Amino acid sequence: MTEALGPSARVLAAAVARRHYLAGESKVDIAGALGISRFKVARLLDLAHELGIVRIEIASDQIVDLQLSEEVREAWELHHCTVVLGHGADAVAREDLGRTAAELLCEVVTDKDVLGLPWARSVSDMIRSITAFPRIPIVQLSGSVVVPDETTSPVDIVGRIARIAGGEAHLFYAPLILDDATSATVMRRQPSVASALAAADRVTIAVAGIGAWAPGQSTVYDTIGPEDRAEAVSAGVVGEVMGIYYGADGAPVPTHLTDRMVTLTGDRLRAVPEVIGIARGRNKAQAVRGALRGGLLKSLVIDTEIAQSLLAGDWPR
Repeated sequence: MTEALGPSARVLAAAVARRHYLAGESKVDIAGALGISRFKVARLLDLAHELGIVRIEIASDQIVDLQLSEEVREAWELHHCTVVLGHGADAVAREDLGRTAAELLCEVVTDKDVLGLPWARSVSDMIRSITAFPRIPIVQLSGSVVVPDETTSPVDIVGRIARIAGGEAHLFYAPLILDDATSATVMRRQPSVASALAAADRVTIAVAGIGAWAPGQSTVYDTIGPEDRAEAVSAGVVGEVMGIYYGADGAPVPTHLTDRMVTLTGDRLRAVPEVIGIARGRNKAQAVRGALRGGLLKSLVIDTEIAQSLLAGDWPR
């Protein structure tokens, strides 16, 4: 039960609180200045909380939903999670998402890391927001996809960040998807491709976009023909991360597409210590959930819609 304080004691409690919380004075310094014991200072601070003289408020953030970010991180046992305020259809959300992903990457990367990057719109957005970076190696993780409304490729992405960092770049010129498995095998054996994919074993941090298996939600889906799309749907594909296909439970889903890709395998991506996934829009929620279940991602930069879906009771883990 909170003890009653007379007006003089309440004034003293408020004075102690102002000096401690606003002026930054230590309890010992306050005790000396006011001629009371530091134990009384501590008790007055406790009473100031209990009586409502001091109220603690967690300030909101204009870009990041701080509470929702922590809820998703805890629920899915992630290394990091940043939930950007806004919805997938909002054009501003894409810019904010890229900038926030850049801030997270720059926050966690060290000069001991090796960064791996595939092509994705979200990864391209992220790179555009980076102006300084540690001098570390940058490794291309996948081939290129021709997208009508985009002018960047994984070579552009890796080249830009490597120039900013001043570190070595492991690049190769190859499509992400070949016409058949034989052609893909030959392409993966090309010296520049083989060298870059071998360097991927050294990658300690990777960043990847998350594609849902639906029109407009995956550059791979939009690039291939209707027969390949239908086969993947029949096999149970719900999403892809840099051309690695999986189902709703996160399990790998092999299709004829799998052997035609110039990219990492799922096992190699799972072996990377830190993989940051970027996605926006509720339509990608199931794909994000599958990627998490399959262990392809360790951290997330997502928007409010996906975060709420990941926490919804009708989406059992």
